[in-house]
Amino acid sequence: MTDTKQKTDTYLVTGGRRKEWSHGVVNPPVYRASTCLFETYAELRERSADPSAKKLFYGRKGTPTQWSLEEAITELEGGAGTMLYPSGIAAITGAILACVKAGDHILITDSAYEPTRTFANGLLRQMGIETTYYDPMVGAGIEELFRENTSLVITEAPGSLTFEVQDLPAIIAAAKKRDLYVITDNTWATPLLLNPLKLGADISVHACTKYIGGHSDIMLGSATANKRTFKALQRTAYQLGQTCSPDDAFLASRGLRTLGVRLKAHEENALKVAAWLRERPEVATVLHPAFEECPGHEVWARDFAGSSGLFSIVLKGGDYADTAAFVDDMKLFKMGFSWGGYESLILPSDPNSSRSATTWGAPGPLVRLHIGLEDTDDLIADLEAGLERYSAHLGAKG
Repeated sequence: MTDTKQKTDTYLVTGGRRKEWSHGVVNPPVYRASTCLFETYAELRERSADPSAKKLFYGRKGTPTQWSLEEAITELEGGAGTMLYPSGIAAITGAILACVKAGDHILITDSAYEPTRTFANGLLRQMGIETTYYDPMVGAGIEELFRENTSLVITEAPGSLTFEVQDLPAIIAAAKKRDLYVITDNTWATPLLLNPLKLGADISVHACTKYIGGHSDIMLGSATANKRTFKALQRTAYQLGQTCSPDDAFLASRGLRTLGVRLKAHEENALKVAAWLRERPEVATVLHPAFEECPGHEVWARDFAGSSGLFSIVLKGGDYADTAAFVDDMKLFKMGFSWGGYESLILPSDPNSSRSATTWGAPGPLVRLHIGLEDTDDLIADLEAGLERYSAHLGAKG
């Protein structure tokens, strides 16, 4: 284990735990507040002059519960500051709005989280902001898509559902030549496996609902910005009235303390299950960044410190209606949206519904898996039974 990794593991335990916020207990308490009281008129005037300072002003501007988490994430990301939001998509949309104005043109990877596309095709279009979706594997070639009014490039590595690993350094370098903003959705990797700000991105976004929370019981998002972008991010969040529950911030802070050990376990379990799936006759492809057949694997090997528990498989033959035979009677893998908790999940997903710049072609349906913290032998037995049901179903169809 390197010194850098030791420092990160230590900071996961100690980050954000200021004495003035924790008052002698291990964790900063849950401060539920709307009204904050001032002893004097002078104190009111002082805090009104800078409501973003880490002093009690009004509940929507935060309390030590939120500030503790913001400070810890900021340090892990290496940014100038972090804003918290009530969900991951709220963090993404808040970050976008901090970087654009009416009449702008933006670029979004074709493999992006589908709600990001919905926002771009909806509210941003109404605001007069045009979106072009680009091939996630474009790399430095993204420069050819820039226009005079291009202001922002949105990246996600690896991509939702199909796990293409983007060449972030090449894309960021091209964007910086034109002084464009770059936002990276870094939820899959967490700050432990990839640091977009150190690669030159302006904002790193997380759905803290997932690995940072880690227990499938909160809705929370974060956006961490560099120095040139943080004031705009903060101002936009304040103007939109974005805030988060102190209870959710507390749970995310608690989850953060164990993120390192949980992520290692997710990685180990996922690699074991993915390697087993790779050999199954019912599986055409395993889309896991650590495997050579995954698009951008070489970029993952160069830029990432490891992998997490989320990947997809492509089944041989059949269509999405047939996947019911696979997923309906699973014992441990439950169907559900989101991921990043301690439990394993399974979800048939059709990428064609959210593609426009590229065409998704595969020999069968795609099924996304999140590998949790259960015993891998039990998980493999559950998948084996499901794949056998799928194969028997296709055989019965003739």
